[in-house]
Amino acid sequence: MSTATGVRHGVGESVRRPDGRLKVKGDFAYSSDLHADNMVWGATLRSPHPSARIVRLDTSRALKLPGVVAVLTHEDVPGHPLYGMKVADQPVLAVDRVRYQGEPVALVAADHPETARRALRLIEVEYEVRAPLTDPELAVSGDGPLVHERRVDGKDEQGNVVRHIRIRHGDMAEAERLAEVVVSGTYDVGMQDQAFLGPESGLAIPAEDGGVDVYVSTQWLHDDQHQMCSALGLPPEKVRLTMSGVGGAFGGREDVSVQIHAAMMALHTGRPVKMSYNREESFFGHVHRHPAKMWFEHGATREGKIVYVKAKMIFDGGAYTSTSQVVIANGSYFAAGAYEVPHAEIDGYSVYTNNPPCGAMRGFGAVQSCYGVESNMDKLARELGLDPVELRLRNAMTVGTVLPTGQAVDGPAPAAELLERLRARPLPQRAEGAFGLPGGLNNTSHGEGIKRGVGYAIGVKAIGFSGGVDDRSVARVRLSLVNGEPVAEVHTAAAECGQGIVTLQAQIVRSELGVEQVTVLPADTQVGDAGSSSASRISWMSGGAVQGACKAVREKLTALGDGPMAQMLAGGPVEAEYEYAHRRTYPVDPERGQGEAHIAFAFAAHRAVVEVDTELGLVKVVELATAQDVGKAMNPLAVEGQIEGGSAQGLGLALMEELHVKDGKVRNPSFTDYLIPTIADMPSVPIDLLELPHPDSPYGLNGVGEPPTLSSTPAIANALRDATGLELARVPVRPDDFTEGR
Repeated sequence: MSTATGVRHGVGESVRRPDGRLKVKGDFAYSSDLHADNMVWGATLRSPHPSARIVRLDTSRALKLPGVVAVLTHEDVPGHPLYGMKVADQPVLAVDRVRYQGEPVALVAADHPETARRALRLIEVEYEVRAPLTDPELAVSGDGPLVHERRVDGKDEQGNVVRHIRIRHGDMAEAERLAEVVVSGTYDVGMQDQAFLGPESGLAIPAEDGGVDVYVSTQWLHDDQHQMCSALGLPPEKVRLTMSGVGGAFGGREDVSVQIHAAMMALHTGRPVKMSYNREESFFGHVHRHPAKMWFEHGATREGKIVYVKAKMIFDGGAYTSTSQVVIANGSYFAAGAYEVPHAEIDGYSVYTNNPPCGAMRGFGAVQSCYGVESNMDKLARELGLDPVELRLRNAMTVGTVLPTGQAVDGPAPAAELLERLRARPLPQRAEGAFGLPGGLNNTSHGEGIKRGVGYAIGVKAIGFSGGVDDRSVARVRLSLVNGEPVAEVHTAAAECGQGIVTLQAQIVRSELGVEQVTVLPADTQVGDAGSSSASRISWMSGGAVQGACKAVREKLTALGDGPMAQMLAGGPVEAEYEYAHRRTYPVDPERGQGEAHIAFAFAAHRAVVEVDTELGLVKVVELATAQDVGKAMNPLAVEGQIEGGSAQGLGLALMEELHVKDGKVRNPSFTDYLIPTIADMPSVPIDLLELPHPDSPYGLNGVGEPPTLSSTPAIANALRDATGLELARVPVRPDDFTEGR
């Protein structure tokens, strides 16, 4: 039996998502909609201080409030008191210290959410406030106070540096001799929030076997399970997780939020516990994009060939590790950009501070470094008197290009083609009417004093887990007869965060087995690990697992005979499980940062056209055209949706999105004050899909979700510089950046 052809709704078609209509109508069940009989509500007491010692904690008044079922502190954690994705350094509940504003201190379970909130106000906590470390540069220099006093191999390890990535490629002394033109710049990126619409929420139900069943929105069920088992002191078979409706993620649901707390209260009370953050608490309940301070230097010949790149980057990881070690690694690996760079000297630092914890967000470190390198490339073009696109074309990566990490690019590398496609597009006309001008319907301008700018940028990042991680994904496929018709079931733990993996699994099964009726079972921990819905890996990894399971089912069917499928299934269902793994990768060495760290690379480019009212500092992005290599458009409409969404988040970082943190305290934890692009802010986003099949992936597909966030932000920033002639060395760009010094 071979792969089916001509099946409807298979691979390569724009198949509608099964949850689409429900979400549009408001009928979709999100995790915040969960309910169980005899349920109580959980709430979290959080620290108001970014750095303090806990002197006294008294819960007696809260326990006496009618309707309160339990009040828990660190003394009630049944297992290990610390958790974390990469390093277990974050207290389940604060013990004697708080290290950021919003750190959980105590939990309340009550019969009504308002009762739980009232009880929180009755918990008495006496703090000895300490001066917070909020400057990441002080964290690198060692001049600030310690955020953590750590012991490694029995010795005190001083310092606030989480990880230092050191990359040395080529001969820098020779490079500096050859460089005829040198430009440098300092660039800053603010703290961006994932701004997902569905707040953190979940439901934990105690089980008769002494375990707990947890229904939660997350990006990685099995990693949550691993951390929960440690904190709860339970084996995996007693901590069962099921995926519930997710209202967006973008990296913000990789770390646990309500999972451990809800399960603790459920086990303690013997009753189901529901937790759901409000919008303000959500800003304190998940990690954010690392703010960054970056220094870049390019050396080039007068003809515009890059000789070397130097970069130093400091990423502020906040109070705990989360994924800071790998975020700074990813940012450092691609700090030279999508270019041939024979010599490179790159230093990346992630650090602890008493600012809010930072971790995974779409683009994962490469967003920050792409903004820095692409901004400095435009500065180099101005210094050389070259067109910015021409400079990029003269240095564009190709197949065989050796990265600063020493790895050669062995898959498609269409950097030049993407740029050329964008340059060939006609420029948009100015829109008629006030809505098409900066300020929009506020009628602030009628076209006077408005300057237009055009900017380009290209980004590259790795797809999938890198650096020696044993990345795998499991799928189970079952084929049976229902009312005489073949029906397939597919079961994985792949997290559907809005990217469409549920739809894609069904498409693959239809294409591989030729069965129209496919049921995608709810993702849970009763099947093998799928890994995280992150790193633009889930279509590749879970898609490969589903394809492999389908092939195993086909082989079993073939062994049964050569008749119609219904006849072969008459004896009972046919089922197979398959574990997919990509080729091996390796860690980079710590001294020079060299190693075969990646399985694949994704490229995206943007051209931004902006108009700026330089008197008022208002910006209108007229068009944000993009070209991207997607390998194989498995579901073309879904691919375009991912690219539009990633471009929107890049526009937000360029112009408006920032969590303002002063002295360690968040000043704008609301959607009133944390601004995200609306439909009125989004321009036309023409999309040019390039399909260059990757030789190692299922169907030749490549990850598409993250690359649009890389180049969209610097393209807009470069367009603003083109329009105004200003440095604009920080994003998001604020209105007063255009008017200061006038």
